[in-house]
Amino acid sequence: MPADLQQETTELLQRLVQFDTVNPPGNERACQEYLAAHLTAAGFEVELLGAVEERPNLVARLRGEAEGPTLCLLGHVDTVLANPDEWEHDPWSGALADGYLWGRGALDMKSQVAAEVAAAVSLAREGWRPAKGDLLVVSVVDEETGGALGAQWLTQNHPDKVRCDYLLNEGGGEVFEYRGRRRYGVCTAEKGVFRFTLTTDGVAGHASQPKMGDNALLKLAPLLEAFATRQPSYELTEAPAAFLRGLGENPADPQAAVARMAAADPRLIPMFEPMFGVTFTPTKVSASEKINVIPSRARLSVDCRVPPGLGEESVRRALAEVLGPEEGYRLEFDSRISGNGSPVGSRLREAINGWISSQDPAASTVPLILPGFTDSRHFRAAFPDCVAYGFFPQQHQTRFETAPLVHSANERIDVRDLGFAATFYKDVARELLR
Repeated sequence: MPADLQQETTELLQRLVQFDTVNPPGNERACQEYLAAHLTAAGFEVELLGAVEERPNLVARLRGEAEGPTLCLLGHVDTVLANPDEWEHDPWSGALADGYLWGRGALDMKSQVAAEVAAAVSLAREGWRPAKGDLLVVSVVDEETGGALGAQWLTQNHPDKVRCDYLLNEGGGEVFEYRGRRRYGVCTAEKGVFRFTLTTDGVAGHASQPKMGDNALLKLAPLLEAFATRQPSYELTEAPAAFLRGLGENPADPQAAVARMAAADPRLIPMFEPMFGVTFTPTKVSASEKINVIPSRARLSVDCRVPPGLGEESVRRALAEVLGPEEGYRLEFDSRISGNGSPVGSRLREAINGWISSQDPAASTVPLILPGFTDSRHFRAAFPDCVAYGFFPQQHQTRFETAPLVHSANERIDVRDLGFAATFYKDVARELLR
């Protein structure tokens, strides 16, 4: 990889980290203006568009010489909070130490923004222009709190400015090893959210006489025990089936595949098993408002994530497997948001596969479903034909190393991966827009 591209990406990321864009409140304008000036100087047409003055979204376009597809390099510049007392290096320093660049956003996701912008600027400075189509660089705000002022607002209010055929965003790309072979995950889909509340009923009474009432809170105990000790059957959709095939496993027998994965490396299970079906995570309990009153009603809130293609019927079926017949509690859904995804196979996937083969010949890619969500969902909703993948390739810092650092203290990235990723974005633009 070109040393100058790695150096430029590193310096750009240092500067981005030094902008405090913790959301809330965000205050991303200064950061976005810095990127806008950088892209404008290279020849991009740049606009800052926002619902809120201090929180604009950046849209930069490099027009091609003829009609063709639009490739969008997407990222967000807002971050979660950070407590400097918990860090080895100040989270807004962008410090270089031990071969890493440290700071909030070093992984999520100012690093990808820096790599995308550095790649795009490098192409433009060299005089490259798409032979067919346009190269679009979009840096949004407000992703960490849902994107209402960022990708959602942008795709709904200015769809023609960000319409694209191919999109690269966060959610995949870190290398991991399985049975002696290196794999790079390509995030092709994201799970939906079907959160619900379970309610139990009883009879109120004075807490000094525990047998005078009927404690609704105690009736949650067997439900919590069931969630702790049981899980629903796997229900594989397109991406996880392809994931298992990519590992050399048989998707027709996911339980055996998971057992072999656990035997090979137990760290694989919490990372990838959520792709294989509906998951339940109890997160909140509420009951009596007073310490001396036996609660007549108790509520258990459950975060439920559902793969694309599955919905409420799958949730109810999975819940019956875990809790048994719907007796002794009431079920109420609080949200029903279906998962979203793009086809596992596409010209963009072929370009990713070809690039990985050229850079890491012994490796391959596998499709992933993200248990959470990213701004890709807003682009898929606005532009149904858009192929959107999460892919920020990291060859030196593995998925096992990066996952615990996201949203945590001492977030950092191997600087070699900054050059690796920037080279990918540069090469994939040349490949898709020729």
